[in-house]
Amino acid sequence: MSIEYNRIAVVGAGAWGTALAQVAAKAGCSVTLWAREPEVIASINGSHENRTFLPGIALEAGIQATADLKEAAAADAILMVTPAQHMRRVLEDLSPAVARGKPVVLCAKGIEQATNHLLTEVLSEAMPQAAPAVLSGPSFAAEVARGLPTAVTLACEDEAIAEALAHAIGLPTFRPYYSSDLTGAEIGGAVKNVLAIACGIVEGKKFGDSARAALTTRGFAELTRLGLAMGARAETLAGLSGLGDLILTCNSPKSRNMSLGIALGEGKTLEEIMGSRNSVSEGVHSATAVVALARHHGIEMPIAEAVAEIVTGAATVDNVIAALLARPFRSET
Repeated sequence: MSIEYNRIAVVGAGAWGTALAQVAAKAGCSVTLWAREPEVIASINGSHENRTFLPGIALEAGIQATADLKEAAAADAILMVTPAQHMRRVLEDLSPAVARGKPVVLCAKGIEQATNHLLTEVLSEAMPQAAPAVLSGPSFAAEVARGLPTAVTLACEDEAIAEALAHAIGLPTFRPYYSSDLTGAEIGGAVKNVLAIACGIVEGKKFGDSARAALTTRGFAELTRLGLAMGARAETLAGLSGLGDLILTCNSPKSRNMSLGIALGEGKTLEEIMGSRNSVSEGVHSATAVVALARHHGIEMPIAEAVAEIVTGAATVDNVIAALLARPFRSET
């Protein structure tokens, strides 16, 4: 018997969660969108718009916002879009109402800073009865919500579940390519956020397109080394959730992480930048965790280390740039 997922819950009503709710509703699913903020729930249910996190985009009438996690748990599949650093707490609150074997799709991109755990590891600890999946790839929320063409990776160890989820939420303009490589899908999404901050700094310093291209390429080498050391497949890292997401995030100021890096390169402090935003730049929180994982696996990641030094205040932008440029010449491979 084929698997069908007709009722989809999206947990987290930021820009990306709202965009995914829009996709699922357009695909014909009944959609429950969980939000913590009363004003977000009122806006979505009252005027079919998320004025706080995704203003100006008309949402499908079939999206129903709620503050009740039990309503989300009753869906056939759950898309988790809460920020990485809050994922564990929300999963623990949701877990008692989630049936064994229910697909839980991790759609946030990051590494838990307190434990250096991938989000699939967090899920296995907080909600061990779930069937884990990962959705990641080059995607800006506003573009996805408006129906512009996008392709992503949907990873799940059970290919039948992955295929059923892809058919449930897939559209001609939102194309999930399924995979069984959860680690590869996660590593790409988490590490590219850190590298995008570095590329933003290059942009903010006005070092030019050549420097940004070089940094992106060397950053991809770092991402690949860590991913392979952690058991990811090379083709996943070179696919949509790895190289694809890296290209997007390191080349557009619409990226929250790149725009943060641009502001750092222009001389603003991290406190100033973070204080002026209502969205999360996951690369700030994941940088130290990425470096810790690299050291644990004996992997050299100088660009990621440079970003970690900047966001923790261990070194200035100018000092980090000078140190990177002073590294000895070596073979590319």
